[in-house]
Amino acid sequence: MERSIKALSELLLGESGIITEVRSPEKVTKLMEMGCLPGETLRLDHIAPFGDPIAVTLSGYKLSLRKRDAKYIMVQVSPL
Repeated sequence: MERSIKALSELLLGESGIITEVRSPEKVTKLMEMGCLPGETLRLDHIAPFGDPIAVTLSGYKLSLRKRDAKYIMVQVSPL
């Protein structure tokens, strides 16, 4: 089964995957300092009532991100 690649902001609740890249030259340093590194596994755990922010489990901790930042993190989605 082929895995699809999509932005973190497009993941559904409970989906997980592996970060493939961060596509924003302006935000790459900030996101990488927060642990969003290529090769890291993450899972979408929570979506706020109005859809923003989202919370993911990444490297053993919870990370909250705005969707406008999450759209730059590309994830190879694992099959459910």
